[in-house]
Amino acid sequence: MEGKEDVRLGANKYSERQPLGTSAQSKDYKEPPPAPLFEPGELQSWSFWRAGIAEFMATFLFLYITVLTVMGVKRAPNMCASVGIQGIAWAFGGMIFALVYCTAGISGGHINPAVTFGLLLARKLSLSRAVFYMIMQCLGAICGAGVVKGFQPNIYEIQGGGANVVNHGYTKGDGLGAEIVGTFVLVYTVFSATDAKRSARDSHVPILAPLPIGFAVFLVHLATIPITGTGINPARSLGAAIIYNKDHAWDHHWVFWVGPFIGAALAALYHQVVIRAISFKSGS
Repeated sequence: MEGKEDVRLGANKYSERQPLGTSAQSKDYKEPPPAPLFEPGELQSWSFWRAGIAEFMATFLFLYITVLTVMGVKRAPNMCASVGIQGIAWAFGGMIFALVYCTAGISGGHINPAVTFGLLLARKLSLSRAVFYMIMQCLGAICGAGVVKGFQPNIYEIQGGGANVVNHGYTKGDGLGAEIVGTFVLVYTVFSATDAKRSARDSHVPILAPLPIGFAVFLVHLATIPITGTGINPARSLGAAIIYNKDHAWDHHWVFWVGPFIGAALAALYHQVVIRAISFKSGS
């Protein structure tokens, strides 16, 4: 009948349909070149310094909100009178989601030296930029924790300042393992969510990237808060330790640098060599 749609058209409208997950094979894609270890010109670029400022501000806000949340939970008479461990996990994951969304287009939204280290190993950014990011992240974390202490110095001192320690009942090896695996989950999620080939195949992925990253942080915190308070971010651990500055905050501090850096390195190796198999591709 004239003017009536043929219902059979829909089945054959897209004759070159492929099974889910293979659509990338039909699209042109060129692997981006690895970033050079050092780019002298970038030190004279405003975008370089702007990116560092963005990392500083994001990490500052991250520590401010999260440590303040931890202090609120610890000062409450019981868990039911506060947001509890789940609320702390949501504060960390939610802030990462928001801050990655805000800063991804400026600095990449690392907000974590372990993430920066993993991306450096994968040659996603230069050494000079990676070092600059890590310095600015640590400075931002120190300032964020400092503002929290300035608001409530007595409570901050009494409640431990949000500093990461290996909790009673766990060994340093337990803490190190928790930090390695937790950071692996985070950095592997970062690689997967920001994969350039995946972005070429699925245009919606860049928009959604901050969501799985924030959710990964939330889940890792749920699992490891009882063990280490959850570091997986050396800047976060350093900022709280410096401002709190008590001996026991430094006793296990190395765990919160060594663990995340090992986890980030393993995630970079797994994604680049196993998932993407870049090391085994021919030059053609």
